[in-house]
Amino acid sequence: MSDVRVTIQRDSEREERVVTTGTTAAALFEGERSVVAARIGGELRDLDRPLADGDEVEPVEIGSDEGLAVLRHSTAHVLAQAVQELFPDAKLGIGPPVKDGFYYDFDVAEPFTPDDLKRIEKKMQQIQKQGQRFSRRVTTDEDAREELADEPYKLELIGLKGNAADAAEGASAEVGSGELTIYDNLDAKSGELCWKDLCRGPHLPSTRLIPAFKLMRSAAAYWRGSEKNPQLQRIYGTAWPTKDELKQYLEFLAEAEKRDHRKLGTELDLFSIPEELGSGLAVFHPKGGVVRKVMEDYSRRRHEESGYDFVNTPHITKERLFEISGHLPHYADGMFPPLEFDEQNYRLKAMNCPMHNLIFRARGRSYRELPLRLFEFGTVYRYEKSGVVHGLTRARGFTQDDSHIYCTKEQMPDELDNLLTFVLNLLRDYGLSDFYLELSTRDPESDKFMGTDEEWEEATEALRQAAGKQGLELVMDPGGAAFYGPKISVQARDAIGRTWQMSTIQVDFQQPARFGLEYTAADGSRRQPVMIHRALFGSIERFFAVLLEHYAGAFPAWLAPVQAVGIPIGDDHVPYLAEFAAAAKAKGLRMEVDSSSDRMQKKIRNAQKSKVPFMVIAGDEDVANGAVSFRYRDGSQKNGIPQDEAIAEILDAVERRIQV
Repeated sequence: MSDVRVTIQRDSEREERVVTTGTTAAALFEGERSVVAARIGGELRDLDRPLADGDEVEPVEIGSDEGLAVLRHSTAHVLAQAVQELFPDAKLGIGPPVKDGFYYDFDVAEPFTPDDLKRIEKKMQQIQKQGQRFSRRVTTDEDAREELADEPYKLELIGLKGNAADAAEGASAEVGSGELTIYDNLDAKSGELCWKDLCRGPHLPSTRLIPAFKLMRSAAAYWRGSEKNPQLQRIYGTAWPTKDELKQYLEFLAEAEKRDHRKLGTELDLFSIPEELGSGLAVFHPKGGVVRKVMEDYSRRRHEESGYDFVNTPHITKERLFEISGHLPHYADGMFPPLEFDEQNYRLKAMNCPMHNLIFRARGRSYRELPLRLFEFGTVYRYEKSGVVHGLTRARGFTQDDSHIYCTKEQMPDELDNLLTFVLNLLRDYGLSDFYLELSTRDPESDKFMGTDEEWEEATEALRQAAGKQGLELVMDPGGAAFYGPKISVQARDAIGRTWQMSTIQVDFQQPARFGLEYTAADGSRRQPVMIHRALFGSIERFFAVLLEHYAGAFPAWLAPVQAVGIPIGDDHVPYLAEFAAAAKAKGLRMEVDSSSDRMQKKIRNAQKSKVPFMVIAGDEDVANGAVSFRYRDGSQKNGIPQDEAIAEILDAVERRIQV
C-alpha cells in the first residue's frame, strides 16, 4: 500500500504528514470530538472522505460557523426522517441550515400542530440515539429521478440543476452545478438503509454527534418562495454544540420575545397594523405619534445645525423617472406594479433619490453651493413578499430620513468623514453605542453593477478611508453593494446583543451621469458632482421598532410618550396634582394625572405596565409641604421633593437624554 503526503492546516500552523492510501480525514483528527468536517483543497468535505496526495486539510470544529452549518443541516435531515416515519405521505421540500438553526419544508395534508411537533421531536431523539451514519453517494440525474420518483419537489430541483440555488432559497444545500449526491442514513450496526435525501453535504459522521436540538415552530411557506406555487408546511428548529448553549439560546429567545416590538406596540398602545390596510402598513396611535414626533424633531434640529436643506417630494411618479435612474431594470421586483392613467404608467415611489436629482437639476448650480445637502422625511412603498413582512422592521410603506449630498470630488473625503461622524453621534444620542462598520463592495463577476472599474475603486477607497478614521471594526461584504455604488453600513448591537443594520452611506457616480447633473466650477467649466446617499435611521418605522426593543418599551424620559403620571393617594389630592401637571406642561413636559376610580396601588401598577419614567405621588403631607414624592421604574422612591425641584429633576433627565 503506497503512502500519500498531506498537509494539516490549523490557523497559521502547518503540519506535513505521511499517511497510507485510503486514510480519511477522520483518521487525521481521531479523538478530537469537536471536529465534525474537514476543508480539503478549499472545499468542505465529510470526515470519511479518503485523502489524496498533496491534499491540504483543515479541521472544521462544531463551534465554527461552518461547523454549526454542518450540525444544523444534519439535524434538518433527522427532522425530515422523523416526519416521514410519522407521516409516510409527507413529501420533502428543502431543508437548509439558517442563522441559529434550520428548517425543512413538507407537503402534508394538514398543517402540523404543537402536539405533532412534540411527537416529531421525540422521534428525532430516537434517531439521534441510534447513531445512524450519514453516508454520501454519488448518483446520476437519471438514477436520482428513479430513486426519488415519489418526491416531486426533489425532481424539480434535479431539473433545475445548476440554477437551483437561484431558483429556490436554500436549494444550494441540495443541488449544485457539479455532481449529484444522495446522503443515506445507515443503521449503525447492520448498515441497512434507514432513510435518504438528495443533498450536497457535508454531514456529521453520525446522528449521535448531534449534541442538543429543539423544534421551535411550524409555519406555512410557498414552494420556492412564490405565491404561485403550492403552500408547504415549514418546521423550524435549532441545534447547538452543547446543551448549555441551547439553554442560553432559548433564554435569549424568551427575552427577545418579551421585547418584540409588535407585542409592545399593542401593550403600550403605540401602533397597529390593521387588516383593512394590509400587511406591512402601520398606523401610529397618539402615544406612538408622540415618540415618532420627538424622534423626527430632534433629527430635524441636528440636521439644521449641520447645514442641511429640507425638501419634499410626491409619493407617485411617472415610471420613466425610475428608468432614468436605473432602478427599474435593477429593482423592479421590489416595486409595486405600475398604475396606468393618462395613457402612461406611474409608480409608487420606492426611493427618494431620483426626485432629489430633479431638485438639483431644476436650475444651474455653482461650485459655491457645494456641498449641497438635501434632506427629506420621504415616505416610500416597496413590494415585500408576505413571507418576509415583519411588523415595522420589514414593512411595505415606510418613511426614510433620506439625505442626498452633492459635492465635488475634492470635497468627497471630508464630506464622508463628517457624514459618518454625524451619523454615529446622532445614533449615540438615541441610546445606541455598540457599533461596527460594514463595507459593501461590487462583485466583479456580476453584470448588475453600473460604472467603470476605476469609478468603483475610487468610491470604495474613499469609503474605506472614512471608515478607518472612526476606530471601529470594519467588516467586508463582498458583492453587497447597490448597483450604482459601494456603501458603508453602520451595524448597531442592542441591549441583548442583536445586530441591526442602521445608517447607510453610499457613493454614487452613476446617477449624476444618468441625470446629466452639472455644476459650474471655479474655472467656468461644467463638471459632474459626486452624489452621496445617506439614510440615518434607515426608516423611521424600523428605527422606532429597534429602539422599542432595545429599551424593552421603557423609553428614556426624553422619548417616552408620557414622561410623568400623577398618582393621588386619595381623590382629594387630584386637584393638587393637576396644578403640578399644569406647571410641568408649561415647561414642555408630557404629564398626565390618573384621576380614575382605581385604588392607588392599581394606579401604580398601571403606570408600571405603561413604563412611565416618573410616577409623581401626592398625599396630605405632600400637599401641606408643597411637595411631591417620586416612585421610579425600579420601585425605589424619594419623598418630600419640593415642586420646583421635582420638575427640575424631570427636565434634567429629558435634557440630558438619560435613562431613569
